[in-house]
Amino acid sequence: MAARAGLVLDPWQQFVLDQGMREDAAGGWAAFEVAVNVPRQNGKGGVIEARELWGLFIGGERLILHSAHEFKTAKQAFKRIQALIRRCPDLHKRVKQYRQTVGEEGIELHTGQELRFIARSKGSGRGFTGDCNIMDEDMILGDDAMDALMPTMAAVADPQIWYLGSAGIGSPSVQLARLRRRALAAQESGVPDPSLAYFEWSINAHADECGPGCTDHDDVDATESVLKSNPAIGYRLSLAKTENERLTMGADGYARERLGVGAYPSDGTDAWQVIGEDVWRALAAADSAPEGGLAFAIDMTPERSHAAIGVAGTWRGGTHVEVVDHRPGTGWVVERARELHAKHKPRCWVVDSGGPAGSLIKDLAEALGVEIVSPKVRELAGACGQFYDAVTDQSLSHLDQAPLATALAGAQMRPLGDAWAWARRGVNVDISPLVAVTLARWGLGAEVEDEIDPMDNIW
Repeated sequence: MAARAGLVLDPWQQFVLDQGMREDAAGGWAAFEVAVNVPRQNGKGGVIEARELWGLFIGGERLILHSAHEFKTAKQAFKRIQALIRRCPDLHKRVKQYRQTVGEEGIELHTGQELRFIARSKGSGRGFTGDCNIMDEDMILGDDAMDALMPTMAAVADPQIWYLGSAGIGSPSVQLARLRRRALAAQESGVPDPSLAYFEWSINAHADECGPGCTDHDDVDATESVLKSNPAIGYRLSLAKTENERLTMGADGYARERLGVGAYPSDGTDAWQVIGEDVWRALAAADSAPEGGLAFAIDMTPERSHAAIGVAGTWRGGTHVEVVDHRPGTGWVVERARELHAKHKPRCWVVDSGGPAGSLIKDLAEALGVEIVSPKVRELAGACGQFYDAVTDQSLSHLDQAPLATALAGAQMRPLGDAWAWARRGVNVDISPLVAVTLARWGLGAEVEDEIDPMDNIW
């Protein structure tokens, strides 16, 4: 039917519709929710149009609500499907009216079926009883819009909701993040989600810690990455055009818009994923007086918005960690490190050379007169594992500082070879205090070079 209306679907679009519109044994929808997460210009609009054509002319859905974050997007979708219907006499003759009034755009059939186009807001969709909700631009979809639209399906015997968009953009991508977590949980457990069909085309980009021989992650600049994340290559996209994008766009923008590398926030339900809050709080100490040499470490956020200095020392047969300083920006770090070094004479300073703070190593070494210790990738994974084991064994103590607790609440495990390292749960999570104390604890057992002799630099 879509082809008769002039809409020729790519194989990937056919696949999504075939899977997303499957029925269960009782003849109802197998998936109540269908989510399509694909980079821009791959043709998600064609999926939407085909689904809406079916609902109007074959499925008998009384009301289909098509919403978008911006009204201009919804209006453009209305114009596209109107053109398809008008080009097909068999469909056009069944239309009673095309509503053109601003804010009331829609298509109504003589038999009563209706397709409405609205912009999402806290109140949009209230008062309607929809058989199908099409949520375009789902990377900008939060609780207010969902609260307004979801109840419209309560009185429908067999409703369905479709979410379509591109990679998450951080805090606005609340609903998309929920759907994605459900899909990943089903994938990891091997137990299908009972009501979700989720489709995503994206790459798993290299992390800062990946070595040159890493085969577990994808190269942002590789042709294979474009092919992996763009199912419309060869149909409506070309490698030549995507190469032009790569050369013109910023690295982060290209990874997000063309390769599907998204940022997905948390709604709070998955906090304290790695170490439980009760376990962590139980290790809090009223005070501390670490014995022997201390180890300091520095970390900062990838966007360099905040930096943290952590310290570790032995105490009561175990180790004690603290966040010494945590502030916005990075300009304060070297001078603060100089003060701490003069006061405490630590055994070492640790900085991950592959992380954001690696840019400070040269200035730190010159300011402190010592060699900065940098863990290798395997040692970085070992540091995270050792920190976790110390918590599990209850051989680690801390002062229950808010920056460290917040970082732990928002941290996840990121695969690193056969082990793991700390990862942020969302773009608004700053785990630099956690990384700093983890590296500092590792530094207590790291091999330390002798201090730099200033006379070595005379020649």
